[in-house]
Amino acid sequence: MPSSWALGKRDGGDGILAALSRSQVAAHGREAAAMAKKLLRSTGKAAWIAGTTFLVLVVPLIIEMDREQQLNELELQQQTLLGGPPPPPIK
Repeated sequence: MPSSWALGKRDGGDGILAALSRSQVAAHGREAAAMAKKLLRSTGKAAWIAGTTFLVLVVPLIIEMDREQQLNELELQQQTLLGGPPPPPIK
């Protein structure tokens, strides 16, 4: 035979789960869960904005700087092979 707390409302009495779900602790837990959900959503949006901005603005800059460096190295190599004067030091 089930105990009286397991019967819940079928028996007319309050079950432990029903009492716990109406408690202050449960209310605070639900509020904390809602705040955590909002925080995760806004953090995700901020990460998306930062990542997209990085891809659109910074990655092309890095690629162009790498191309410029390769071009400078190629010109330096060609000058040394052709026996020209040494280039001035880069500061």
